[in-house]
This record gives sequence, structure tokens and C-alpha cells, in this order.
Amino acid sequence: MRGVAPLVIGIASSPAERRRLARLLGGTEAFLIVSSVAQARTFLGVAGTPPVAPTAPTAPARPVAGPATPPPADLSVDSDRRVLRWLDREVELTRLEHDFLRCLVGAPGQVWTYERLHLEVWGNVHLGRGSDMHSVVRRVRHKLARLDASASIHAVRGVGFRLAPV
Repeated sequence: MRGVAPLVIGIASSPAERRRLARLLGGTEAFLIVSSVAQARTFLGVAGTPPVAPTAPTAPARPVAGPATPPPADLSVDSDRRVLRWLDREVELTRLEHDFLRCLVGAPGQVWTYERLHLEVWGNVHLGRGSDMHSVVRRVRHKLARLDASASIHAVRGVGFRLAPV
């Protein structure tokens, strides 16, 4: 296309990664740096989520069945206000915490794989680094404890996480 500059879109979840990406793309005529695929899709006005090919033949495409004991029914995520509610108490959530908890609360008694959580929450493929996910898990565990909720996030070693009763 003549007369139209190409647009490069970079996605980086942390401010440090976005700064590094901005330095790398500094010579590009037009670039946009966002923190998630969802944010890029919103900016571009693209509706829906594209189909995603599995990253590995062994990676499950949906949550793995877990124990039959679901988390307490009084625990809920209010997406309109982005809060976690336990009985009559509430705590605010960041976007990542909200999206992470929405997965776990929405599928009671199921283990969510690292790959599936990364795809649903971050909008990209899990590359094996767990620090971003573990940071969110640590913050959510702290918020559950602040609410004195009778639910906790359990790690399933080598697989992922699930929400379970305490």
C-alpha cells in the first residue's frame, strides 16, 4: 500500500518490557505498544477472539477435571465493579487478578493449566516463565486471606491451579 505507513503493534505485559520494546521499535514510523492482546483488539476495533492453535500436542485445550469438592458458593467475582466478594465483604481486583479469578471461580473443582490460564488471562502463549502468573496468584491468595474467605488457590505441581475450599 503506497502512502500508508505500516503499523507495528507490540504487546508487553510489564512497564519495563514496554520501555524495552519502545527502544527496539524507536526507528519504526508508526508503532503501538499495549499490555495485552485484548487491549490491542479493543484499540483496533476487532470483535471476538480468534481461534488459537494448541501450543503442544499434550497441552489440554480446556481445564482439567479436579476434585469433586467445589469452592464455597458465597465466593463470587463481580465483573462490573471488578471486585472479589466473600459473604458481605469485598476487595478490589486488578485486571489480571479479576481475569485469573474469573477462570477459577467460573469452573469450580477444575484445574486450570498454566497454558490455558496464560491464554485466557494474558492473551498469549505460556512461554514457561511462571513469574508473571505466580505474582498474580500470590496477590490473589493475600486478598482471599484479607477477606477471611474459606477458599484458597491450590497449585497442582507441573500442571496449574485450582480454587478449592480451605
